[in-house]
Amino acid sequence: MNPMKNIVVDKITVNMGVGSAGESLEKAKNLLKRITNKNVVETKAKVRNPTFKIKPGDKIGVKTTIRGADAIEFLKRAFDAVDFKIKESSIDDLGNFSFGVAEYIDFPGVKYDPNIGILGFDVCVTLKRAGGTRVAKRRRAAAKIGKDHLITKEEVVEFLKQFKVEMV
Repeated sequence: MNPMKNIVVDKITVNMGVGSAGESLEKAKNLLKRITNKNVVETKAKVRNPTFKIKPGDKIGVKTTIRGADAIEFLKRAFDAVDFKIKESSIDDLGNFSFGVAEYIDFPGVKYDPNIGILGFDVCVTLKRAGGTRVAKRRRAAAKIGKDHLITKEEVVEFLKQFKVEMV
């Protein structure tokens, strides 16, 4: 097989939504920093939602991005938190997948903190081929990625077998 067609983890985005600014946002920020050992960025609302009393620009969550070897280690721990099972419907058409960890205490190596309470988070994994994905993202002469180079759902399922992940 062509080595440029090998699938690798591009990045992992860990997201935690709390719905409002203040103490709960700070708790989520500290927790996410503790789990990932990375800098955390606050996310802001883009649309108005009167039911939840949210308006554009309100701080409603936190996120961080993990790349490289740290991403692989984090992914192994995240799969352990969900018992190495994810839904097949969580894989999109471009070869990315997401899953949620309902309670942070399920994550290996993290103990319950009564000051934080119980919070969950989402793990979004972006996959890419070893070569050729920069073509779509570069500033000058950007082009589409060819159909043969896109990642299919079947290839993602095969990729997940190396982590011993079972599809539900």
